[in-house]
Amino acid sequence: MPPESPGAREPAETDEATEAQEPDSTGHKKDKGADSSTPDAVAEDGSAARPKSGRERLVASLWPPRLTRAQLIVALLLFILGLGLAIQVRSTSDSSALRGARQEDLVRILDELDNRSQRLTDEQRRLEGQKTELANSSDQAEEARKQTVEKEQQLGVLAGTVAAQGPGINLTIDDPAHSVEADKLLDTIQELRAAGAEAIQVNDVRVVANTSLSDVRGGVGIDGKRVTQPYRFKVIGKPEDLEPALNIPGGVVQTLEKEQAKVSVTREKKIIVDALREAKRPDYARSSSQ
Repeated sequence: MPPESPGAREPAETDEATEAQEPDSTGHKKDKGADSSTPDAVAEDGSAARPKSGRERLVASLWPPRLTRAQLIVALLLFILGLGLAIQVRSTSDSSALRGARQEDLVRILDELDNRSQRLTDEQRRLEGQKTELANSSDQAEEARKQTVEKEQQLGVLAGTVAAQGPGINLTIDDPAHSVEADKLLDTIQELRAAGAEAIQVNDVRVVANTSLSDVRGGVGIDGKRVTQPYRFKVIGKPEDLEPALNIPGGVVQTLEKEQAKVSVTREKKIIVDALREAKRPDYARSSSQ
């Protein structure tokens, strides 16, 4: 066969090129070799848009949140469960001081409670004995006068109008950081009273039933008198009850030491409380027996 001339294949190649660049509906020629199923992204201004990064796609999938009703119910139940656990932990932590106490400390606390109960029982028996003596005395007038004088002395000690002496403790609170405020001293006084203190003196101020404490610059105000540290308590009462009451776990001594104060408690056979208060005559109150 005679060889084909080069010009014999030109029409076929021309047809293929023309077919590959066939114009589209917009009048622009397109390349059929390109994949028409994945058109380039076009921004609103006609320029090619930047493809989104992985972080942007993650944010778009999470916000705005799409919560179902079941998810909301589960979240509410978990919140209620967490709130209940928090309340339970707080309620159990209130007694953590006693739970962590040693056996000898618990025994000492029980002994203190027994001593308080015994003091009340003894006071009841004493009053009943006085009532019996007064009823059986041949000279009831003299017995009544004797008991009246004794009662006057007792009330004078409680009111702070007469000096008192007896066994007790010395309590010293050294507060160089000035972190001990009036409420801490009031808690100390209340604890001493609960332990059976019969007379209390802080520095040179007598503490009685209606004593008030307040915070003042550089110290504490007790019944309007400024008292500065170190605070020295002279307390009359049973030392075996007073000293353990201050040293119980979570008690006065531990609380004051948390405030960086130094506390010392010593038992004494004789304490003298000689700070006096002026006896005031009531303006309106009168004895109902008059």
